[in-house]
Amino acid sequence: MTPSSFRTLAAASAGALALFASTVIVPLSDAPSATAAPGDVVLSEDFNDGQIPAGWTPIDGQWRVENGRLVVTAGSIDRLTFGPHLENYRLEATVRFEAVANPGRWTALALDIGADGSSPWWQAAMRSGTTAANGIELAHRTAADAWNVPYTAPAPHDASVGRDVRVAVEVQGTKATWYFDGHRVLSGQIRRSADGVLGLTADNATVSFDDITVTELEPADYILDPDELPVTVAHRGYSGILPENTLLSEVAAMKTGAEYFEVDVHTTADGVPVLMHDQTVDRTTDGSGDVARLFHSVLMGLDAGSWKDPVFADEPVPTFEQMLEAMKGNSGTMMLEIKGPETREEVERMIDLIREAGMERRVVIESFSLDAVRYAQEYAPEIPRGVLRGAVDADPVAVAQSVGATMYNPSTNGLTAAVVDRLHEAGIAVLPYTVNSPAQWAALTEMGVDGIVTDRAGAFIGWKEAQSSLVGPEPSPEPTVDLVGVENGSEIDRAGHIVIAASRTDARSVSFTLDSRPVDEGAALQAADLSWGEHVLQVTVTGPGGTASDEARFSVVTSVEALSDRIVAVDLPAGQQRQILNALDEGDYTRAKAGVERFVSDAGTRDDLIEEIDFLAGQ
Repeated sequence: MTPSSFRTLAAASAGALALFASTVIVPLSDAPSATAAPGDVVLSEDFNDGQIPAGWTPIDGQWRVENGRLVVTAGSIDRLTFGPHLENYRLEATVRFEAVANPGRWTALALDIGADGSSPWWQAAMRSGTTAANGIELAHRTAADAWNVPYTAPAPHDASVGRDVRVAVEVQGTKATWYFDGHRVLSGQIRRSADGVLGLTADNATVSFDDITVTELEPADYILDPDELPVTVAHRGYSGILPENTLLSEVAAMKTGAEYFEVDVHTTADGVPVLMHDQTVDRTTDGSGDVARLFHSVLMGLDAGSWKDPVFADEPVPTFEQMLEAMKGNSGTMMLEIKGPETREEVERMIDLIREAGMERRVVIESFSLDAVRYAQEYAPEIPRGVLRGAVDADPVAVAQSVGATMYNPSTNGLTAAVVDRLHEAGIAVLPYTVNSPAQWAALTEMGVDGIVTDRAGAFIGWKEAQSSLVGPEPSPEPTVDLVGVENGSEIDRAGHIVIAASRTDARSVSFTLDSRPVDEGAALQAADLSWGEHVLQVTVTGPGGTASDEARFSVVTSVEALSDRIVAVDLPAGQQRQILNALDEGDYTRAKAGVERFVSDAGTRDDLIEEIDFLAGQ
């Protein structure tokens, strides 16, 4: 995801279920989703009748049943879909690699995929060389047919070729937990659709499957199992290096693989919810005044980036609606802090926007104001809630229960293991804030907290992955690294910038290059300072286990729309401005260029605009 793109994240019916003739399925209602009770087996298939079951749909590849197993000989990302849409389920299968092009090839259980196998979808993948640092994955195939892989881990042993492994994935809402031969190896947040089904996928391998079972589960709670590490809550986004509560910061946090990203929302004088932590805009913008007394149009003209670093100049104040839209292309759950005091109507307006965006399952509402949380409880009981506290209350359970909260989020003042245990006994998760040091992470993990709110989301994720808790044997020390500031294949408008940032594990040093020249981590480079066309950003990390690298190729471009916006911003008489804009709309770049040369007096601005027109003319 590029900085410029930050600115611009029906299920099976009763008739369709009847198609599963050779598969054991519990009777389902005519509702869009399956309605089996928790613990019920929704689907069980052993392939002993020698045929692909009715209702199992091969999309690509050579799928067949041989010797009581479903087999695929896959070229590139071959798929088969099956089953109903389920919110909470456990999908199990016995899987065997029969042949692979190389140890990096993979197969996967598709967790939420269109019945026609089209993008996007989420999958739980494994390689035959499963002990590699990315041997196990939770991966997203995007609508643009690119891969986003926010969660990786090694398995305790290689799947290899010719070896049966029993795999399972538990999906509860947006939470997915990966099991490999009985070991829980990975968990993370996935994006869900309204009607996605299940599936199998494979890439450049021959793979066989047997004894596939799907079981209905209880909805997820927020209390972790004893061997799980706390989830990551990215405080105000990737705020350690990026300006807080901007789309740039929040989307970068999602790209790190943080399970939650936190935003603060105030309401403007004309009723528009916007992202802002403080009651005033003074600290984090170039403006001044109380958010509640300023109109939305005023806030939209403020610079919310320069306070962090001049390279983030002109980063806008996002509306809450824009933040919800940005979630549609990314994973992670929003921790929405409603800043007080907010009226009942203002809280309800935020909830209306959540519902309109279809994000009820990907938001937790919290506040220091118990009234605000109570308004949310009464208006939208289906959306989970948390309470924020400056210190631990005398009776934290009573405080949380007074507003139906399932999360208690205090500062670390007075937090003890006994308090955590008391809240857990009442079914309430504990996620303290704001914790930025490894020593504190270790102490809170020992205390048993369920999540940690941190400004250093990438570092905390790396710290967790370096621990041995998720996999019984020692994890591979091989380092991993993923660029989070720019996506491979992306196009960046000339007015945008490129953030130099990466999430890594088991690494002692990191270096970045742009077009083979060193660049500093945390820098935000202006696209206007780069040449037109393709550029290559690379990152390399080293650690005790070796080296790892990641690469993103992106292009600096412009468009008629973007260039028109820049011309509108030039101080010109309306008639002259219209002549240039009309020429651009008509694709007459010679006339547009002549207009710029004639009417734009500032030499620097004129040269920049002409350069962009020449770029468009040459395409």
